[in-house]
Parts: sequence; structure tokens; C-alpha cells
Amino acid sequence: MNEIIEKENVIIENMIYEVRGKQVMLDSDLAKLYNCKNGTKEINQAVKNNLAKFPERYSWILTKEENLNLRSKILTSNLEKSHGGRRYNIRVFTEQGVAMLSTVIKSKVAAEISVKIMDAFVSMRHYLNANLLNQNNNLQRISNLETKIIEHDTKIELIQNTLDKMSEKIKNNHLFYDGQIYDAYSLMIDIFNLSKESIVIIDNYLDKNLLDILSKTNKEVLVITNKYNEKDLNKYLKEYSNIEIKIVNKIHDRFIIIDNKSLYHFGASFKDLGTKCFAISKIEDKEILEKILRYINN
Repeated sequence: MNEIIEKENVIIENMIYEVRGKQVMLDSDLAKLYNCKNGTKEINQAVKNNLAKFPERYSWILTKEENLNLRSKILTSNLEKSHGGRRYNIRVFTEQGVAMLSTVIKSKVAAEISVKIMDAFVSMRHYLNANLLNQNNNLQRISNLETKIIEHDTKIELIQNTLDKMSEKIKNNHLFYDGQIYDAYSLMIDIFNLSKESIVIIDNYLDKNLLDILSKTNKEVLVITNKYNEKDLNKYLKEYSNIEIKIVNKIHDRFIIIDNKSLYHFGASFKDLGTKCFAISKIEDKEILEKILRYINN
């Protein structure tokens, strides 16, 4: 959850304004919601770097007159407090512009907060349309408005589905930096816990730390390795019987296979997790998984 929304009780609908007959949000408000360290500079730089993705119907810089009109709608003191007494004109984003911005802005909360913004646009549109419908008895116009609402809601659903897929992709790919030892081992244990039947571990070195972790699982574990401490392994096997060791010296990379269905690639040996920058990635290509299974089984 975005801390700004939680701590300051921000209502996103209050950040939506009407300019040129369109519902828009200001660059400074989006920078605040996205937790941009450099404020509007980060927002506008993202647009500058991706101009082809932001046609004028998605985003534009207000004219001097539009700036003055906007100030007349907002208390001057609040505007200057919220937007830093800025000396340059404000950039605004339509609903589609906000959706596009979430795909290019470098913010950890971009996907999450963009969904909330999309919901706010939908809520505002329904509110405005409801008021309009109450004042207008023309059945044909009502029908046209309802059709447009359905079309917009369909677009919103497509945007939300896209953001969900982006979030899932982020969950399946993790980058760890030097010193993130606990986080790296914690994720590895989480991956082990996904198993319902079996775990295959491929690493050229089996150390005591990994044996300690495997002792906590009741799943069948096959370890494909090339080097291990025989003394540590013998002690382990006297007490636990859940692992099988297979010596293979022709595999360089490290992998974890869960229930012969899910494949994870580790950029570092399990004994070195978190000591240097590396990544853990889920490989979705089932053909690669099948090739590795055939290789180790042969």
C-alpha cells in the first residue's frame, strides 16, 4: 500500500481536474503518488525519454491561460504548497496518459498506485455521468453515454490486466545486491515451500547451509552436484533420508525444479547467495524445463 495514501489520507479523486473537456491529473500529484525522489523532474524526464508514447491526447503542458484557470479552481495557498510554487507550466496526463506513464516511470509502487488511479478515473466518470443522466431526460443520449461507459470500462479492464501481468513478471524475477544474504536465502526457502512432491537442486557445490535448509523439508530432494563435504553429508544421512545425491560435472548454472513443473534459474551458487549482485528468475519456457529434466535423467 502506498504510504502517502495511508498516512495523509489522500483521496485520488480530489486530484483529478477537468482541462480541455478531459479529466486529467497533474505531474506533481503523480510524482507524489509514485514516490518519485526527484518530484516532477522524474515524471517529465520519463515523458521526454519516451515522447512517442505520449501524444498530445495523452499528455500536454498547460498554456499560460490554462495555468491561470487551474489556479482559479484551486486555493492559491494550497496550490503553491502542493506544487512548490513552480515557475514553469504544469504537465497534465489523461487517463490513458497515466496508464502509459506507469509503464515507463521508475517507481516501485507504479503498478500498484496506477491501478488505484484507474479506479479513481472510473469512479469520477460514473459520478459525473450519474449527475448528467439525472439532468438529461433524452433517452438516446442516455444510451450513448452508457455505451461509452462500457467501452471505457473495457479499456480499464485491459489496462488492469496488463498491470497484473507486469506485477506477476516482477514477482518471478528478483535482483539481489551485495549484502542481501537474508533476502536471497528467504526467497530460496519460499521457492522450496512451493513444492508438493519433489525438489531438484542443481549446483556444483553442496554445502552445510543448504543441508540445514533441506533438513526442514519433508519433500523428496534430488541434488545434482559435483562437489560436497563428505563428512557433512554422512552426518546428514545418518539422521535424514529425504535427499539423493547424483554426481554430474557437466552443468555450470544453478537451477531449482519444483515438482518437475516449475524451473528457477539462480545466477549464483547457493553457497554464495547475497555475497554479490545476482538474479533469481523463473523460466516460463516449458521446453527448456523438459530438456533439463531429460538431461539429468539420462
